[in-house]
Amino acid sequence: MTETHKITDSHCHLDFPDFEGQLDEFVARAERAGVTRMVTICTKLVNEPQVRAIAETYANIYYAVGTHPMSAADQPLVTVDDLVALAQHPKMVGIGETGLDYHYTAESEEIQQTSLRIHIEAARCTGLPLIIHARAADDDMARILTEEHANGAYSCVMHCFSSSAELARAALDLGFYLSMSGIAAFPKSHNLRDIFAAAPVDRILVETDAPYLAPPPHRGKRNEPAYVAHTARIGADVFGMDYADFAAQTQDNFDRLFTKAARTKAAA
Repeated sequence: MTETHKITDSHCHLDFPDFEGQLDEFVARAERAGVTRMVTICTKLVNEPQVRAIAETYANIYYAVGTHPMSAADQPLVTVDDLVALAQHPKMVGIGETGLDYHYTAESEEIQQTSLRIHIEAARCTGLPLIIHARAADDDMARILTEEHANGAYSCVMHCFSSSAELARAALDLGFYLSMSGIAAFPKSHNLRDIFAAAPVDRILVETDAPYLAPPPHRGKRNEPAYVAHTARIGADVFGMDYADFAAQTQDNFDRLFTKAARTKAAA
C-alpha cells in the first residue's frame, strides 16, 4: 500500500459542470489521497457566488477570483475595487486566474493586457498572490510582469507552467513560483521537466487544474484533486527527492505564497 503524505492542490475548478452533484465524493477521495487543501479558481466574476459557496461548504477548500484571459473580451472589465472588495472574504486567497492567451484568443490581446494589469494592481493592494495563465504569449508576459514589478512588488505563481525556459527564468528572477500540473507528468514532457529541475525547489507548487490535464495513469480522463499526488511523485523524481520530502516542501512553499490560507488554517 502506498503511504500518503499531506499535499495541496493549488489550482482546480470545482465549480465546473464535471463535478456537479458529486463534490462530496471528490473531496473525500482527495482527503484519502492526502490532499489537505484545495484552491478552487473562479474564472469569471459572474461565477464568484457559486465558487465562494464551495469554499464556504468545505473546511479545506479556499478560492481565488479573477477573469481568465480567454474571457477578458466577453466579460465586463473587472476593476481593482471589485477584486479588493471580494478579497475581504476570509477564504478568498488569490487574485486570478488572469494572464495572456494568444493561442486561442490573440485577437483580444489588448484587453487581455489591460485586464492583467488590473489584476496585478489588485494583488499589490491586497497582498494576495497573483495566479497567472500564460499561453503563446511569453514575450509580452515577461515584459508586463517585469514592468509591473518595477512599479511595485507583488507575489505570483505561474499556474500550470508549460511555457519556455526564458519565461520561467524571468518569473523566478522576480521571486515568483512555478506550478507543476499533470503536463509535467506526460511521458513526452522531457523539456518541461528540465525547466522545473533548473528551478529552486522552494519555488515549486503542484496542482491538478482539474477537471483538465489528468496525469498518468489517468490521462485522458476527468482530472480531480486526488490526482495531484501523481504529479507530485513526478516532481519528487525531477528534484531527486523522496516523495515525503517533496510533498512537505511543496506544503511549505504553498504556505509561504498563500499566506492568507496558511493563517486561516493555523487559526482553525
